[in-house]
Amino acid sequence: MSETLRRTPLYETHVRSAARLVPFAGWEMPVQYTGVMAEAKAVREAVGLFDVSHMGRAYLEGAQATDFLDYLTANAVSKLTDGQGQYSLMCYENGGVVDDIIIYRVCAERYTIIFNAGNRDKDLAWMREKLTDFTATLTDVSDETALIAVQGPKAIALLGDVIAALPRFGIGETAFAGIAVTAARTGYTGEDGAELICAADQSAALWDALIAAGATACGLGARDALRLEAALPLYGHEMDESVNPYEARLGWVVKLDKAANFIGKEALQAVKADGPKRKCVGITLEGKGIPREGYPVFAPPAPDNGGASVGHITSGTFSPTVNRGIAMARIESAYAKIGTALEVEIRGARHAATVAPLPFYKNV
Repeated sequence: MSETLRRTPLYETHVRSAARLVPFAGWEMPVQYTGVMAEAKAVREAVGLFDVSHMGRAYLEGAQATDFLDYLTANAVSKLTDGQGQYSLMCYENGGVVDDIIIYRVCAERYTIIFNAGNRDKDLAWMREKLTDFTATLTDVSDETALIAVQGPKAIALLGDVIAALPRFGIGETAFAGIAVTAARTGYTGEDGAELICAADQSAALWDALIAAGATACGLGARDALRLEAALPLYGHEMDESVNPYEARLGWVVKLDKAANFIGKEALQAVKADGPKRKCVGITLEGKGIPREGYPVFAPPAPDNGGASVGHITSGTFSPTVNRGIAMARIESAYAKIGTALEVEIRGARHAATVAPLPFYKNV
């Protein structure tokens, strides 16, 4: 039996715009409109627009909302002030990652949480299971709202002064074209911009207004290339339940010294003390070829490894901005030093590659 795909409130808008729709994380989503290269260029040079309504959105409210989030996540939610957001991780007791999320503090007793589309049901179940000992209420608002990302060097000028006044990871209330939005100064492209939450039934009007103002509609193909250029991790690729934050290049998120105990702390203390056995690194190909997820990575033959695989590609693409094959890979820590010569096997042939500094592209 074929899978029944979910659709965002903007589905009909994408159909009307002749977007190419594909299955993604259980959703029918636009992968491109005019083409990945053109859309990526629009984001790097002007303003791109993404429907990210498939991602989960929930409100947490209650007297112990802060205490709960400090227990639930590896970062220090208690350090947030009103109007601030924070990238964080929910971890299992063994240190593996449940999901990466963004938490926005509206006030001490109210937070907005954004989480990944493919983990929506799992995340909600996990949070509700852990919430039972805390005085707080979790409300899933994913279906009654939409989420639109506006990204690029001209995005903030397009969005207006209220959003321009927000700091990075700040959140506030405003309106665009008369439509009420909650705006967060965040994104997933390596460019400046904002993510706008609005009522689901207002999303098509908001999308059309943003297009009329000069934004270019972009699909998941451009989004994935852009986030990889900026070395932003993706759940199920750079991290999952078998990968801890230190292996995923996300150790900076883990606040082992925060006052609150949190799920996975003991396991993560041990990983930090011993050092991770694997690391997430950037890789650039020396010639033609595109490294793809799952391709094996080798160290050139040497007496100590015999040319055995030392890891695999977690995310890879041809970069529209860097103009070459780029990837992130999880490899044995001994081969993770920048400048290390490696090989990526593509369709049975070895291609020379090098461990490269991350990100591949940086603007903000």
